[in-house]
Amino acid sequence: MDPLRVAKGGNVARDGARHSALFSTALLIAAALIAAVSHGNMDTTARISSDDPILPQPADAKFWTLGFDAVAADYYWLQAVQVLGGAKLGIEGKALRLAHLIDLVTALDPWVDHPYRFAAVWLTDDESLVRAANRLLERGVSYHPREWRNRYYLGFNHFFYLEEQLAAAEVLESALGLPKVPRYLGALVARLRGGTAGLETAAALLARLARDTEDQYTRAEYLKALDELETERRARTLDRAREEFWSRRGRDIDDVAELLGGPDPVLTALPAAHPNVTGFTWVLDQESGQIVSSFYRSRYELHVHPLDRARQERWRKSRGEVEET
Repeated sequence: MDPLRVAKGGNVARDGARHSALFSTALLIAAALIAAVSHGNMDTTARISSDDPILPQPADAKFWTLGFDAVAADYYWLQAVQVLGGAKLGIEGKALRLAHLIDLVTALDPWVDHPYRFAAVWLTDDESLVRAANRLLERGVSYHPREWRNRYYLGFNHFFYLEEQLAAAEVLESALGLPKVPRYLGALVARLRGGTAGLETAAALLARLARDTEDQYTRAEYLKALDELETERRARTLDRAREEFWSRRGRDIDDVAELLGGPDPVLTALPAAHPNVTGFTWVLDQESGQIVSSFYRSRYELHVHPLDRARQERWRKSRGEVEET
């Protein structure tokens, strides 16, 4: 082997690596310059606030990045992280800027993953921000159709913040069957459907899920949810009997057993308080006054914290859906 040829080949390889590194560095510098130039040429008439740097619209950003979309997306993502990192007591006053930054990130590089859910977590201060987060999550679903978490956050926003249970159920149901979906999701969908389309629809959904799943633990979750749903159906029968009692006697019951008493009883027997477990009774919940099974101690509904109910009330008022008292 010719040692001079070997040495020459090594030098060529080193020169090639050096030229490649220089070329990569030049590309990064060019990308930075392009980002700077693009800010100078974009239409920036709409400012987030008087104190915030100007941000371009996504369509303008894609035009001026000249193909370096992913590099520009990383640049705006770092800005978004800095907005959150610099907020000591939340992001009040910076939420619009954060929404704009995440819109830029996901428009320039829609194949990113975490920024979609980042937006869902932080854009919750008012209804307009939640809807902006939902638009971003919908973009995430379209580019990551096998990722269940984007659908989960989208469904959660529809239910928890916007009180749109049917939309939430439809989004979450579309996640069933995706990889790594949690076992409880089917039962949650059924509960949402139970509040909008009725218990029969929810029961049909759960029965289908229990029949089709191959995982025994997931099937057990669905069957448990079916038991809870059947208990709710029986509780609603008792609700109607309670109304009839009031109509006949002119007062409410003090105990569920009163539905069986008197010369003209409303019911001749109470249904079992659980379809498959014995030893439980129907009681009046001391806080809500509802008829509940002593097995579950609450009704088949989505429970919302009083603080969140107050926030929902404020948002309804802002939409003019609730009259001021």
